[in-house]
This record gives sequence, C-alpha cells and structure tokens, in this order.
Amino acid sequence: MKLNNILKIAALTVIPFSANVSAEILTVEKLNSLNQVHNVKISPDGSQLVYGVKKGQEKGTNHLWLQDVKSGAVSQLTSNKASESSVVWAKDGKGVYFLSGRSGKSQVWFLSTVGGEAVQLTDFPLSIEGFKLSSDQSQVALAFTVLPGCKTFKCSVDAFAAQAAKKHNTRAYDQLMVRHWDTWLDQFNSHLFVANLQKGKVTTEAVDLMADWDTDFAGMNQVSFNPNGKSLAFSAKVPGVDHAWTTNWDIFEVNLESKEVANLTVDNKAWDAMPVYSADGRYLAYKAMKTPVYESDKFSLQVKDLRTKAVKDIAPLWDRSISSFQFGSDNRSVIAIAQDIGQQSIFEIDLQFGDVTPIYNQGYAGNVSINGDALYFTRHNLGNPSDIFTINKDGYGFKQLTHLNKANLADIAFGDFEQFKFKGWNNEDVHGYIVKPTNFKEGEKYPIAFLVHGGPQGSFGNMFHYRWNAQLWAAQGYGVVMVDFHGSTGYGQAFTDSISHDWGGKPLEDLQKGMDYITEKNAWLDRENACALGASYGGYMMNWIMGNWSDGFKCIVNHAGLFDMKSFYNVTEELWFPEHDFGGPYWEQEEEYTKFDPSRFVDNWKTPMLVIQGELDYRVPYGQSLGAFTTLQRKGIDSRLVMFPDEDHHIRNPDNLKEWYREIFVWMEKYIKPTSTK
Repeated sequence: MKLNNILKIAALTVIPFSANVSAEILTVEKLNSLNQVHNVKISPDGSQLVYGVKKGQEKGTNHLWLQDVKSGAVSQLTSNKASESSVVWAKDGKGVYFLSGRSGKSQVWFLSTVGGEAVQLTDFPLSIEGFKLSSDQSQVALAFTVLPGCKTFKCSVDAFAAQAAKKHNTRAYDQLMVRHWDTWLDQFNSHLFVANLQKGKVTTEAVDLMADWDTDFAGMNQVSFNPNGKSLAFSAKVPGVDHAWTTNWDIFEVNLESKEVANLTVDNKAWDAMPVYSADGRYLAYKAMKTPVYESDKFSLQVKDLRTKAVKDIAPLWDRSISSFQFGSDNRSVIAIAQDIGQQSIFEIDLQFGDVTPIYNQGYAGNVSINGDALYFTRHNLGNPSDIFTINKDGYGFKQLTHLNKANLADIAFGDFEQFKFKGWNNEDVHGYIVKPTNFKEGEKYPIAFLVHGGPQGSFGNMFHYRWNAQLWAAQGYGVVMVDFHGSTGYGQAFTDSISHDWGGKPLEDLQKGMDYITEKNAWLDRENACALGASYGGYMMNWIMGNWSDGFKCIVNHAGLFDMKSFYNVTEELWFPEHDFGGPYWEQEEEYTKFDPSRFVDNWKTPMLVIQGELDYRVPYGQSLGAFTTLQRKGIDSRLVMFPDEDHHIRNPDNLKEWYREIFVWMEKYIKPTSTK
C-alpha cells in the first residue's frame, strides 16, 4: 500500500470553454489517454473519499485512491497490476472491501486504510463477478456464472471443463434467446449466492439462492440486504420461454434462513428494478414501469412499508424517469438521478408528500455517495470529462474535489457549447446543443457535423461522450449540431413515447426544423456544407434521410443503422424493442414496419455514405449495413464499408476507436473540408 504517493492527476484547474488560438486541439489519442473515475464512496464519518481511477487505456493502471475531504490530500491505496472494483467501506471507516483478481481469480479482498497489505477474504474456484455486504458486514451476496441445477461449485467447474474439451463446434437451442448483445448464449447463467464472512477465516462456501433458475439475475447493483440480515432482495426475470419478447423483470425477496424466494411484484407485468432497503429497515423501495414490453417507459418510485405491507407510488405526477436512487440519511427521502432537459440531474424526493426538489442540474451527474446532508458525485459535460464534486442537499456548497486530467488537458482547447430551443413538430418545444469549432474565429464560416443520437429513446445532452465526443468534431473545425428530437429522454414521458409508431415522422421534422433554426441564428454555420452522422437508430435515420431528405447533406455517416425492417425484426435479439415500437411481431404489424422502412425509398438515394459496422453486433446485425452498402454500390453512389470484426454495437477497443474516428474524419473532409484548426 502506498500512502505517500500523491496522485499527480489530481490537480487540474477547470478548463475554460473560451478558445485559445495557441492551444492544442483534442485528438482521439488524447481522448483515449484521459483518466476515468469510478466507484466513488464516502467514508462513514464523511472525512475521506475512496475512488478508482483508470489511467486511460493503459493496462494494469486501474487502482484505488484515498482523498481527505477537508485538506484535499490524495494517496494511492493500491498498486497491484490486477484492477480493483466494487469498493465498500468498512463500518468503522478503517478499511475498504473490494474485488480484485490478484490471486488469479476475482475474489473479495480487504485493505486497511491505516497501514498494512490487502487480505484475501474469499477463495472460490470461480471468479466473483460482483458482491454486496450486509449491514453488519457478516454476510456477503456474490455473483457467479454457473450451470443451473448444480449444487456445488465443482459441478459448475466440471461443466466448464467439459464444454472446453468438446471436439465438435456446435451450438444448439430449443428456445429464444439464442444470443444477446455480442454473445451467443450457452448453458450457463449468472446466479446470486450468499455466504458468511468470518473474521480471520477465508470464505470458501456459498449458497446459490436461485440454483434451478435457467436465467440470470439483474446484477449486483440490483441487490439489497435487509438491515436485519434476515432477508435479501434482488431483480430478475422469472424462468420462462418469453425472455426475448418481455420486459417483465420482477423484485424477489429471499428469506435467508429458509432460502424461500417470494415474488413481490408478480402483479406488475412491466419492468420492476433496483430494490433498496432503508437503513432503519422500515421501507423497501424500488423503481417500476407500468407498460409491458417497453424498455423506455417511465421508471417511477415505489415504496413498500415493511410494517403495514402497503406499497405507495411516490410522486406519480413527476414526469421524469428515475435512473438510480438511494435513501437519504433521514430514511424518509431518496436522492434520485434522472435525465432532465439535456442534463442528468440530482433530485430529492420526499416519501411522505411526494415533493421533488432539484439539487443539481448542470451536466451529467452520477455515482452519488451520501453522508448526512452532503452528497458526493461524479459529473461530466460537453467541455469536461468526469470529476468528483460535492454539494449539500439544499443545493448549496457546490465544490469540485478532484481534477483528474490536468496533465492531459492543460494545453487542450475545447469549443464553446450552449443549449438551444426551438419549435419542432406540432409547434412543441424541442431542445438541442451546439458546439463551436475549437479556435473559432468571428467572421468565418464553418461546415456542420449534424450528430443524430440512437435509442431512439436516447439523448445527445450535456455529456462527455467517448464514442461520440462532440469536441472531437469541434477540434477538426466543424460546428456541431445535436437535436433531441421527439422520442428523446428527459423531456417527459409523452415526449419519449411520441416516437413509437412514428420513427420517420416527428423526429425527421424536428431534425429539419432544428437545422433551419440553428443555421438562421448562427451565420457562421455553413448550411450548404453539412454532413449527417448517426449510429443505431441514428444510423436508421441516416438511411431514412437518404430517402426522405435527400438534398439535406453533402455526406452521410451510418454506423450500425437499420436498413430493412423485416429482416431486422427476424435477426435482432431483444424482440420486445421492435414489438413495442411497431405494435407487435412483424407478421401481425407488417404495415407498421413497412411504413417507415428505409429500404422502400432507395430510389431517392444519392448522397455519398460511409457505412460502419461491428461484426459482433447482435442488436443490429451486420446484414443491415451490408444491405445499405450493396444498395449504394449498385446505384453507383460513392460509398465505403468499414467492418470491425471484433466489435459489437459499439466501438470499444481504443485502437479500433482511433481508426473509427479516422475513417469518419477522412470521409467528411472529402466532401466538406473544414477550416484548418492547426
């Protein structure tokens, strides 16, 4: 343990938004080198923060750091080449629990913050994928991938070995799902276990709480111990054949003595998630949707009184969807995170009266840790990567606590950004963001990078994105325009719902009106030199624009865009998504799928298009990109296909991401060469 190694990356002053003509521009290499913070936790007495920092894309540099809240002094806690995650403070504040693979497999470790070496607390033959401690820290919930039906770890270990030893190479299935995201599913599932922790002993035994379930549970962030230590709640889907077309996750409670499992939300056929017990044991809160087969419905707060057994819908009229929440220190309110008009904001919700009070609403906040009336959280925005901040529950006392990228960004200039609002479809308010080119000069005109977000129930708000970083386009000399069209999240549930059955209607009108509005208001934007770019639904919109706004742009960039709606339905994995947005399976709603099918309008295609795709993408399988590229080539339209064999729906590998951006910038410069920023 290194207590005197002061964290050099913790001294960054706030980067100004105003351009500096002598400064360097942001590059993909620089983006890949940025330090990223995670696992922010405040000590029980509120005097120290522990957090993880991943130093860019360097391997073996993801370590834990300790910071004194009052003085700001920072010390490195861990330096092992194995990374650490899932940090939890000890009750007495004298150490931290965490996961690490330093013994060869991921296990639970404990490290004193006052001196000494890390101590291994568990030793299982399988890697632990997540853990959660009980209130008295005598019990631990654990996540393992195992073979359903196995009663021992050896049974699962042997099953893994038998699979690896097979001489034939086949996959066989009797029901959906057969693959998910970027992985073909197999016979193994992620299960929730519970074990006892005993001082001075290494834990080697644990009980599978869902041994016979041929399904996964929702993850350790959706597990909570009752403070009395007698029960535990988690979220999962009931075993069944409908997992590919239902969003019916439920909340289950396990009696830790009898191991009996009860479904607490069996009556709600929509999504229930994130159970959390209050520290005094009075309440069990969770978030719930009301619309079955819909992943973008509003998550509202439900609270069950464990004395009366009554369940109350808290703040039902508050028109925002909760992303995450936790009980406040008083146990009579919750601190919640929710998207709100282009931001991801922090709110306090009173459990008795349902009053919702904004606490902080600039940029994208998350990773909240609470001590008394003080909140500690991460925040990023269009001009800054994530750092740690604090604010009081009353909204006062806002302060930045870390400056994690001083060395990386000291000489880097960012483009100014601002939010705008205009009248879109049906004369309703629509919001967006504009980012000026780095080293912007008055009187000059700049070409436009028109970024369209995916989802479609998503947002390009006030965030520092790594795969679609607006500042990278600004650094290349483009003015960046992003519109949160009808269907976007954070503007009320009706606004989000409005895209269903209308993929090519309201959103296209909003994009057209947004472009007209922002270019009329900003003469420096060169409307005649614009390129549109998007991924997933944004890629769908690129294909849709080709046929329905064919004179709008000089070039198009389409990443993993839907091209043919019939074939998309038949090969995507999460069937609940198209079945909600188009009203059912393709054979029942062919007219709905066909109405906004981009492949129907290829006669109007004429704009040069770059098509990009990951071959491991099972959400929008690569046949969609092949279909678009084949059409472009047969029609004689200038086009280029770039495939990434080892990527899924997103480009994650830093070297691949560098090439992804390079391909895009070369393509754009071919048609709308920007003013040099160098």
